[in-house]
Amino acid sequence: MKKSNFQKASTSLFVLLFVAGLLVGGLASIYITFQEITELEDKVNFLQSQIIGQNGLSNVTFQNITIYQNSSSLVELYENVRESIVLVQGITSEGGVQGSGFVYFYLNRDIVITNYHVVHETSSLSVTFSNGNGYEATVIGIDPYVDLAILSVDAPNSEFRSIEIVSSSSLRVGEMAIAIGNPFGLVGSLTTGVVSALGRTLAEEYAGGFSIPNIIQTSTPINPGNSGGPLLNAVGNVIGITTAIAVESQGLGFAIPSDTILRELTALIDTGTYSAHSYLGVSGQDMSYNLAQEIGSSITYGWRIDSVIAGGPSEGIVRINDIIIELNGIRIRNNDELASYLSDKTLPGETLILTVLRDESIIELSLILGTRPPPPI
Repeated sequence: MKKSNFQKASTSLFVLLFVAGLLVGGLASIYITFQEITELEDKVNFLQSQIIGQNGLSNVTFQNITIYQNSSSLVELYENVRESIVLVQGITSEGGVQGSGFVYFYLNRDIVITNYHVVHETSSLSVTFSNGNGYEATVIGIDPYVDLAILSVDAPNSEFRSIEIVSSSSLRVGEMAIAIGNPFGLVGSLTTGVVSALGRTLAEEYAGGFSIPNIIQTSTPINPGNSGGPLLNAVGNVIGITTAIAVESQGLGFAIPSDTILRELTALIDTGTYSAHSYLGVSGQDMSYNLAQEIGSSITYGWRIDSVIAGGPSEGIVRINDIIIELNGIRIRNNDELASYLSDKTLPGETLILTVLRDESIIELSLILGTRPPPPI
């Protein structure tokens, strides 16, 4: 009987221990699971905080860019450069003329850069600074082929506030463009827009039928009197010189690129002229789909030769109706690209390889580039 009771008690104890074990195990499992969940939640919260932090940084960056582009930055830009912009005035046989210009320190001297057409055939030439002080000015260098003129101004050193010129080679369509000048005599006027196209050519009345290459097209409003003033980037550096507008256009202005200025400055100051313009000695027209259909050509791009100048570099090599499609292996779609390539990539005396379409056969021609004749001043 006692044995039986002992066995019953042992069995009951075993059952109790088993149940207790299950309870302890279950509690331990729950505790461990809770801890894992807690740790996982902590990790999620940490990641969320990191993401929020990153978003916060992105928002700050965007706001900084927005602030940089708004009117506050333009106020600061204007204050930084306004004393560098000058009014250029002169007398011609037809009356008074005026334009704009800007101060630049180069080769240990202060100069004023402006357009050639602003000072063409002028007398009593003067430059007036933003403080109203005016002084006599003298033309020391000109290049009518790119509408550039360099002036020396008989003024104290304290009057000159130089502005920085940067390369225009990295410009992209859509970048901010700012013009400061004297439209209609309204001294120190600022207008804004964007670079709306690159690599244009511009006909210049004093360039003897040649076009100015690599012109910057801009939506920045430009008016008579702006000519010769700077076209600036978003930080106030010169990227070009405002030079012309399209007649009866809206927001269609043009500027000489700063790379042209930088390339010619030394020669213009030292010698008074620039004589390194490459010369093909041909004239022509842009190809198009309609022209290709008209003449039965299989190519709709390139530059078709209309005439070859007697005694020029191309005489005896290029023929009328040849279509230039490459220069030194670079595809040429039109006159804009041809003129820009000659200006940027070649010099007189160098050998140029032309790829042309002649009688529906593609051939390569080699010629030595000449130098343009002096411009009709």
